[in-house]
Amino acid sequence: MSKYIFLIALLVVSCVVGMPKSSPGGVPAAGAAAPTFKLVTNEGKEASLSDFKGKWVVLYFYPKDFTGGCTLEAHNFQRDLAKYDQASAVILGVSVDTAESHKSFCAKEGLNFKLLSDTDAKVSEEYGSVMDYNGMKLSARNTFIIDPQGKVAKVFLKVNPAVHSEEVLAALATLQKS
Repeated sequence: MSKYIFLIALLVVSCVVGMPKSSPGGVPAAGAAAPTFKLVTNEGKEASLSDFKGKWVVLYFYPKDFTGGCTLEAHNFQRDLAKYDQASAVILGVSVDTAESHKSFCAKEGLNFKLLSDTDAKVSEEYGSVMDYNGMKLSARNTFIIDPQGKVAKVFLKVNPAVHSEEVLAALATLQKS
């Protein structure tokens, strides 16, 4: 019996390995084309992934404006913004908050990068980055580095907001060397 279980497990693993479309939970895997989107920014304008073709994109999903971890993560990205600029990378934050909430959050916290409003959580779902919190859909704290050709280069799941910007910068440096 255990021999059959082993063979079935081996078959399942061999079928899953090397499939770059998505990973468990619908998260796009490294090497897959990044799901496209068109969302409203904190500036009230539409932004799409194609607007940033030719640049590295750090697409980070976070639960809620004006909360402790989300504010810390945003401050750290803001602190390191010059380093991202030097790496020809743009920071795009995504949550289910409204564009108006994002505008207030950016003004209060001195953020100089775009926050995108995903009020229906469709983009968050396409990136496997949705969580349920007390019956509400929120964006889960995941980040995707997208290369200049529009492919997912690196995936970070359940990130620690205190050290995440440094992790992203290190990964970006490694990816740009290859």
